[in-house]
Amino acid sequence: MGARSDRTQDPEIIAALLLARRGQAFFSRKLAELRDAELDEPSLLSGWTRRHVIAHVGLNARALTRLTEWAATGVETPMYDSPEARDAEIEFAATLPTRALRHLSAHAAVHLDVEWRDLDPGAWEAVVRTAQGREVPATETIWMRTREVWIHAVDLDNGATFRQFPPELVDGLLTDVERVWHRKHSGPIPVLEPTDRPARTREPAADGAPRVRGRAADLARWATGRGGVAPLERVGGGPVPDVLSWL
Repeated sequence: MGARSDRTQDPEIIAALLLARRGQAFFSRKLAELRDAELDEPSLLSGWTRRHVIAHVGLNARALTRLTEWAATGVETPMYDSPEARDAEIEFAATLPTRALRHLSAHAAVHLDVEWRDLDPGAWEAVVRTAQGREVPATETIWMRTREVWIHAVDLDNGATFRQFPPELVDGLLTDVERVWHRKHSGPIPVLEPTDRPARTREPAADGAPRVRGRAADLARWATGRGGVAPLERVGGGPVPDVLSWL
């Protein structure tokens, strides 16, 4: 029997799935490079060890599987029972024996990918609800997973960098960050100006909005809260503003 392929033939969904799968492979490779004893060491995320990052990524796959099953069946299956339940689940999973923790990461990713593969083409537009309460089409689960696996590969803090990300991922992150900033925050919102990209189309910046310039990957790293401002600069001089919260 030959390998099964995605049921959808939509080229945009197929391209999005490919980027998510490449991200999963990237995360899995960085995890495989870590020795068991190194999983207890700190990650780039304050208060979290590498174990917490691995647990979170595995449990995120399970949560997105629930949304995909919701889209497939029409039966509401939330990502998490509550924010408190999510946090408790991560804390518990981080204490699993090392082999079990690695299996959680691998098996949850495979399960999600199978659910995506087998999803009826018409179900991709079914409306589901994120943990933040946003109602989105099931296609959004792909981007939600994409940013998780690529960025948390960096959070493992064993060599992965934003400069290794595919250009389309970096561009997607910059767009996503600005969209969320405008939804969550008031006042002047920083304008991101990558020096290695053509001028990006966006809404006119508010008066007084700081313009931050640098390589696209460096802007994405800073804007997602993964490091300091160097080598970015503020257009017109002065300090780069404090980064706004994203997710």
